[in-house]
Amino acid sequence: MKLPTHAAIALTLGAMAAFITARWMGVVQSRSEVSGPTVVIAARAIDAGTAIAENQLKAVQWPRSTVPEGASARTDDVAGRIARVSMIAGEPVLPGKLAPTNASGGLSSIIPDGKRAITVKVNEVIAVAGFALPGSYVDILVSGRDAERQPFSRTVLSRIKVLAVAQETTAEPDKPKVVNAVTLELTPHESETLDLARSIGVLSLVLRNELDTGEINSAGVRLADIIQAQSAGRQGPAGAAHAAAPAQGSKPDEIRGTSRQPAATP
Repeated sequence: MKLPTHAAIALTLGAMAAFITARWMGVVQSRSEVSGPTVVIAARAIDAGTAIAENQLKAVQWPRSTVPEGASARTDDVAGRIARVSMIAGEPVLPGKLAPTNASGGLSSIIPDGKRAITVKVNEVIAVAGFALPGSYVDILVSGRDAERQPFSRTVLSRIKVLAVAQETTAEPDKPKVVNAVTLELTPHESETLDLARSIGVLSLVLRNELDTGEINSAGVRLADIIQAQSAGRQGPAGAAHAAAPAQGSKPDEIRGTSRQPAATP
């Protein structure tokens, strides 16, 4: 049965109205997301340990559903604060990236609670030729002589963060810099361990992958370990067999019961 003409027109108009309403609601919702609250972000790069200037900040509209927790809405709330970590342009400036409001800046402002900073002297060889940059992680070895005056080397601390090289808390990763001092982030106990280690031998820094969180539990290496390994490597299977074979012209022994006796001369 066919619908009257006016009924068909009414249904068509209703469908069109529903479609237009849905589109309009979608546009309104989209605009609401785009015109969310303002969030303070870094307008340009900010170095760790420095006071944040007003021209390093800007407030932008942020989608309401993805506003970072604790984000500031006004640049006045952030300007003058000390950056605890380095930030890049476009990065939200969050409370966890800022030192306390009464911080005076410098290295002390970027040391986490419960940690200490200690500086050790290094040279271009033991500091992995300048590639130990702020933010890198290193293992620390000490080499010296034991109570019997025998040489040894041992890892005393693992996965230690580099806070600064020389007096710089930031560096360009593609431009390694040879320095004579490195500042490390340690717990109080690690600081004591390092202080004792540098009094008994030479310290070496071993660069490690920043994602490697494994702990090192090594007994260390002594001179005898290296000599024995080299000796075994030189002998190899053939050398060992040669060492086990009797010398030319010698007579093999005969084993009788539990004693070894020279073989009888034919």
